[in-house]
Amino acid sequence: MWPLACGALLAMGMAALSAPTAAQGQALAARSDAEQAARALRSYNVYTDPDVERGLNGSEERRLQSAIAAADGGPVYVAVVPAAALGEAGGNVGALARQIGTSVRRPGTYVVVAGDQIGAASSVLRPGTARELAEQTAAANSGGGPASVLEDFVRRLGEARRSGGRVGDDRGGGGIGGLGLLAAIGALVVAAVGLSRRRRRREERARVAEVKETAWDDLVALGDGIRATELDVDMPNAPPDAKEHYGHAVESYQRAERAYESARRPDDLEAMTSALEEGSFAITAARARLEGREPPERRPPCFFDPRHGPSVRDVEWAPPDGAVRTVPACAADAVRVEDGQEPAAREVTVGGQRVPYWHAPPYYGPWAGGFFGGFGGGLLPGLFLGSMLGSGLGLGMGYGDAWGDPSGGDFGGGDPGGGDFGGGDFGGGGFGGGDF
Repeated sequence: MWPLACGALLAMGMAALSAPTAAQGQALAARSDAEQAARALRSYNVYTDPDVERGLNGSEERRLQSAIAAADGGPVYVAVVPAAALGEAGGNVGALARQIGTSVRRPGTYVVVAGDQIGAASSVLRPGTARELAEQTAAANSGGGPASVLEDFVRRLGEARRSGGRVGDDRGGGGIGGLGLLAAIGALVVAAVGLSRRRRRREERARVAEVKETAWDDLVALGDGIRATELDVDMPNAPPDAKEHYGHAVESYQRAERAYESARRPDDLEAMTSALEEGSFAITAARARLEGREPPERRPPCFFDPRHGPSVRDVEWAPPDGAVRTVPACAADAVRVEDGQEPAAREVTVGGQRVPYWHAPPYYGPWAGGFFGGFGGGLLPGLFLGSMLGSGLGLGMGYGDAWGDPSGGDFGGGDPGGGDFGGGDFGGGGFGGGDF
């Protein structure tokens, strides 16, 4: 689930991150389904209405988020809403997608699942493209659930963008004449020349999706910490500086979330984890003041898992078959190391396998470096660039463009339409689409 999309606003204008109060719940209920979806999509680009019986669960949302990054289809916003929401757009799911996109007022492609229908609208594609993609997705996914249908739509969106906005129709063609043959040969030559580049771009997109899956867990961890602290700082007798630290944590979370959503290359995630480190320390400081203690010394996060928060002291530690290093550790991990135990390492996914993050390839470097870069930058280069880990994380390395920019387009134009989707768990119904 998105960490903050359903949070209530703080009284002083800060974003609140816990369940709404009774009054806020009444206000949310007064909003239409489309308004609630638009409000959520301003904070995060995948939203499932809590009243939807068969929406996206947490793992499906994360998988869809990775698919969006890998597909390279430009900005994408997804809303799964109750079927009753169709009444807000005259029963047309494409019009509903357009309505939500107009309310969010951010360029991108908006795809909506309402009951057993899917619709799409876009301000960055050629007019009619999003509608055609939704219709094709519906026709190809009879019997599919919302997660598989949305992933297929995202895949088709990426293919359309790479082909300049054109949508394939899978129809066969006739023979070609001499000029057509020459054109085909020329196309093959161009394709051969660009093959390695396209392969590199596909690999880069996969890397971005892989690192973002790890980064998402970090974002959730800070969101959980903020939610756990909110009620205490809202108490009338809460120290003012505790509220100040808490407000800084919320601001850091929001910066991290924006960096996550806009990340197009692995090195873009350094700004995200740097903001998360700031937010984690701010929450630790807020809790200290709430407990009547002085905030701790500002130190790097725990080396073994930055989600543990700021370290409390340095310990001597060596990975298997590696040299002894001095690393910062949280209180619990420091005790484990000093007792001769091995702390549980933060693991990341590399090619489908889970490995300690310090054994990850160089494209994880910016993600890891953001946690520690504000403390002199000596820890990670000294640990990761030695012969101990060989091809492990490397910092300061350049990365090619992974996403590029979405194709042109603007709000307005195009008529939302519909297509039929039948059978399977969705139980029949119309999947259609539309454009801004």
